[in-house]
Amino acid sequence: GWKEAVAAAVGALQAGGLVAVPTDTVYGVACLAQDSGAVRSIYSLKGRNGRKPLAICLGDVERLYRYCRVDVPDELLRDLLPGPVTLVLQRSEELNKDLNPFTSLVGVRIPNHPFIRELARACSGPLALTSANISCQASTLTVSEFQDLWPQLSLIIDGGPIGDVESPECRLGSTVVDLSVPGKFTIIRPGCALTSTVDILRQKYGLVPESS
Repeated sequence: GWKEAVAAAVGALQAGGLVAVPTDTVYGVACLAQDSGAVRSIYSLKGRNGRKPLAICLGDVERLYRYCRVDVPDELLRDLLPGPVTLVLQRSEELNKDLNPFTSLVGVRIPNHPFIRELARACSGPLALTSANISCQASTLTVSEFQDLWPQLSLIIDGGPIGDVESPECRLGSTVVDLSVPGKFTIIRPGCALTSTVDILRQKYGLVPESS
């Protein structure tokens, strides 16, 4: 049913729908980032503040160059992606102007999860991705935990429990790091991969925290 599930999800997304998907950190809700109506639907689903940006999700590092301006080595991207990290970069002109119109930056996710990567590869443009929960509530590790959202979703892909449902650490979501300033990095959200991410940025690439 894997191919069928990807095909069903692509169909739902192309019709402007919202699809719940497992990722490598928590459950997410995705829509087509280039579909302005679907982006508005995600905000209304989550009751999300319109000034809180959405990340984009891609299947492979190569596709990132189309939607972002990159000032770090390709090898750095590949050391962190795919993985539980969101990299914040300068956005390119290719990206939908209605997605986060208030900022020149965009967060990029390439989750280390085969289903969502397959789904992202099957779509012509990037997915917009956010956690499957009402804003300000805990992130979700099983599909039953976001039952309130089911009526507004076109499709739910149940990948089983993600991580240890009893462990608060498993609900931290991805580590969000801003790499938009050359030579520097800023941790925007510590998330679940903070130590390993900072080690790579500082020790291997010599980046310094923005505050220093």
